[in-house]
Amino acid sequence: MNILLIGSGGREHALAWKLAQSPMLGKFYATPGNPGIAQHADLVTLDISDHGEVILFCGEHDIDLVVVGPEAPLVDGLAESLRTADIFVFGPDKAAAQLEGSKGFTKDLCARANIPTAGYVRATSAADALKALDDFAIPVVIKADGLAAGKGVIIAETRDEAEAAITDMFDGSFGEAGAEVVIEEFLTGEEASFFAITDGENVVPFGSAQDHKRVGEGDVGPNTGGMGAYSPAPVLTPALQQQVMEQIIQPTVDTLAAEGTPYSGVLFAGLMLTDSGPQLIEYNARFGDPECQVLMMRLESDLAKLMMATAKGDLAQTSAPVFAPETALTVVMAAKGYPSTPEKGGKIQNLARAEREGAKIFHAGTAEVEGALVASGGRVLSVTAVGANATEAQDKAYAAVDQIDFESGFCRRDIGWREVTREAGN
Repeated sequence: MNILLIGSGGREHALAWKLAQSPMLGKFYATPGNPGIAQHADLVTLDISDHGEVILFCGEHDIDLVVVGPEAPLVDGLAESLRTADIFVFGPDKAAAQLEGSKGFTKDLCARANIPTAGYVRATSAADALKALDDFAIPVVIKADGLAAGKGVIIAETRDEAEAAITDMFDGSFGEAGAEVVIEEFLTGEEASFFAITDGENVVPFGSAQDHKRVGEGDVGPNTGGMGAYSPAPVLTPALQQQVMEQIIQPTVDTLAAEGTPYSGVLFAGLMLTDSGPQLIEYNARFGDPECQVLMMRLESDLAKLMMATAKGDLAQTSAPVFAPETALTVVMAAKGYPSTPEKGGKIQNLARAEREGAKIFHAGTAEVEGALVASGGRVLSVTAVGANATEAQDKAYAAVDQIDFESGFCRRDIGWREVTREAGN
């Protein structure tokens, strides 16, 4: 089959790497792609916001399946436009993608479907939000309702911080994403990520992971798009995963289907494992980044076959995904200044030497300039390794990191620390 992959980050490089292994694959295109994705697919230039242009390309190149990597095109309705043109696509329609596009939408759905989640209030003005703060204990979570590239969540440790976050959001710090705010009860527990794929009716689990959102070691500093991750997440025991499927994932899929907006694609549930059980923090309508990198490293099934079955509504007739039992761990190398103002243009060298350490390096914010590989974004590389456990995977990943020459880059040195600590018996 001929496939068009949309996106340019580390997630899309991981998807491209896995899709390229499929015996079903014919011609493979990606837009806009990056130097890593170019190792697997022909890069093409398309205006993704122009759905007609994408549809025309698909017709001219006999595209059988479009895989939409990032969230923004999904929220913009690209998948819906492609389906209207009778093109199979992996990703939800615009209405269902509101699970990620609007945090308030998801919270309201949880209320309707009795899905366990934190108490919340939606506010459309700073005055209403500040008044609603009186009903919440401190710390409290302040979220921009819309898409904010993984950065629109503030955990306020004081009332002053909460008020400042609300003021900043309504003053435009997160653009249109902050036109509405969700105030949430702060949940205590350990965070984990759970994935499932669904064709709108049938749902199958697709692995677990834990990521590291804070920019600094020891989980300090501002939230980022993710500084590293590992999979599986042993804290999500088989019993807990079953509970998540029954109490969170399946009710979500059933509710959306019953309301006439079936969800097709991957569901990424961010969870808090509280004393009273798993609670939903948020949904993403696509694979996470960098969670996708560690999931793809462990996936043994044919990704193209799974995605096409999802797009066609044939998951019930398809074998469930199989994952290797080993642990995969990825370390994000970011440009100095991230997540505020990353330093672009820094040269990157010795990736081949790093991969000889047993790691796979996925490109994110990279570009080729006059034959040299340089940083072009905030998160630049995902250095990913597999080991018998988290400790071994961590050792291999950092051994590879230490071989890379990227003077204007940095990384956390403690990715996977929770599981490594548990494995050490501490």
